[in-house]
Amino acid sequence: MAKPSFEFPFFFNYPPYFTLQPVADTREKQSNLWQGLILQYCRSQKVFIVSTSGGDQLPLFVNPSIDRQLNREARTYFLSALVAQGRAAWLDKDKVRCLIYWKTPAEWASTIAAWARDCALIDSVVTLEELSSGEDVAGTDLEGAPCDILLPALKLLESSGQARLFKGTTPGEEGVKFLR
Repeated sequence: MAKPSFEFPFFFNYPPYFTLQPVADTREKQSNLWQGLILQYCRSQKVFIVSTSGGDQLPLFVNPSIDRQLNREARTYFLSALVAQGRAAWLDKDKVRCLIYWKTPAEWASTIAAWARDCALIDSVVTLEELSSGEDVAGTDLEGAPCDILLPALKLLESSGQARLFKGTTPGEEGVKFLR
């Protein structure tokens, strides 16, 4: 399935926004714009993990039409701001890979609960792997979602009595039973 096209905002064509601004007020505005863009882009393109490394050439951080790309320092700065807000999490201590929460855990919990109802999976058990890559999730927001996204949402469903988590002998065998 092809990714939908994404329309970048006005500032994406403004070269100074690809360089961390030295004035605190300007940098804060710049950071807010980039944080919003990161969340919007990742949601639109179903990107869950972004890198601070320039080697990935994610279109989000590169604008060839103005010959600009966001350097590692700027990527780390903007992603760290998302982490501070609870909208992202570093996956390594070197701050190279960052998990993006383009939906909050509560929003993911609602998405999962609705999916389970729509697929008539109440009182059924599915593995986390099926919840991320099974036939029933193809074309949904759940498709490709890593366990780091799914587990917090499933724990919310479990705490509200809508699901029960099961440990497997391997991560692929972890499962969830959806309850009435």
